[in-house]
Amino acid sequence: MKKNKKTNKKNRREKQLYKCFVITSIFLVVGIIYSRAALGKINLEIQELSDIIKEENDDNQSLAMKINEMVSLDKIRQVSNEQGLTYNNNNIKSVLE
Repeated sequence: MKKNKKTNKKNRREKQLYKCFVITSIFLVVGIIYSRAALGKINLEIQELSDIIKEENDDNQSLAMKINEMVSLDKIRQVSNEQGLTYNNNNIKSVLE
């Protein structure tokens, strides 16, 4: 009878240990799947933000080119001629004089 109780206790412990192992394994698998899904979602958001940043950089470059065109000396002369202004070199004073 004593052996039977020991084997029963041993079997119960083994069953409990097996159940713990199975539950832990299930939690680990679910955790890994969840973390992979979250990582995929974050990577997708990063890609979308990268695309938006690239578009904004392209827009900024085109606007910088337009600004450079507007500030060019030829454009300034053209606009001043349209407004009736003239360029007189004698009216320009330098600091060195």
